[in-house]
Amino acid sequence: MKELDSGKLIAIVEDDPDVARIIEQVLADFGFRTLWCRSGGDLLRRLRNLSPALCIIDLGLPDMDGIEAMQRVRAQTACGIMILTGRAHVSDRVMGLELGADDYVLKPFEPRELVARVRSILRRRESASEQTPSQIAHFGGWRFNLANNTLGAPDGNEQVLSTAEAELLKVFVSHPNRILQREKLMGSRDIGPSDRAIDVRVSRLRRKLEPDADSPSFIKTVYGAGYLFLAAVEWHEGDAGSGH
Repeated sequence: MKELDSGKLIAIVEDDPDVARIIEQVLADFGFRTLWCRSGGDLLRRLRNLSPALCIIDLGLPDMDGIEAMQRVRAQTACGIMILTGRAHVSDRVMGLELGADDYVLKPFEPRELVARVRSILRRRESASEQTPSQIAHFGGWRFNLANNTLGAPDGNEQVLSTAEAELLKVFVSHPNRILQREKLMGSRDIGPSDRAIDVRVSRLRRKLEPDADSPSFIKTVYGAGYLFLAAVEWHEGDAGSGH
């Protein structure tokens, strides 16, 4: 996969220089360019002029919590986000995934596994953009641009979905009014059927789509079977670089 890795910029947000050096070295060995930021603020300043393919963010940053940094990155750019942290609490992992991270890796980490996970995120993003160059799904007043993962609300507000959220919504809009088993919703992720990640992804997508997430009108839970996307979906061709 050298052709995928070659030249892609990875931002590393890590205040421990030894850890940052290890990450930089292993990524460089596989053809990535790297940018080391010691704090969340440092990264946010650099994002004004740079567009990394992926940000690797530690949760224990000196100036702000990594979750906050991740949310601010997600508001600024559609790049991939990986959390790399020593926090092993399930609540941290669930919160990170709910708020838009594409993956959550614990320290200490195996360098080759880190590269594999980085590649996996980039591969999914690359694959999604190749498969859906210019299609836009319209449903219930919403508008979802599959080319750039932009979700437009009925009131005109737009937001960029994380890779995981966009993957899930793509499956739903492609199979409306059909019960989808959890396995179908996993996509290319290497997780078991009982993994909470599926429910987490559905939960955070509901928060963005549903006025009342506790009484959803679009994404219905079919107990013992899976999920049902209850909507009439219309497809239109669109400009991938435009929100219109």
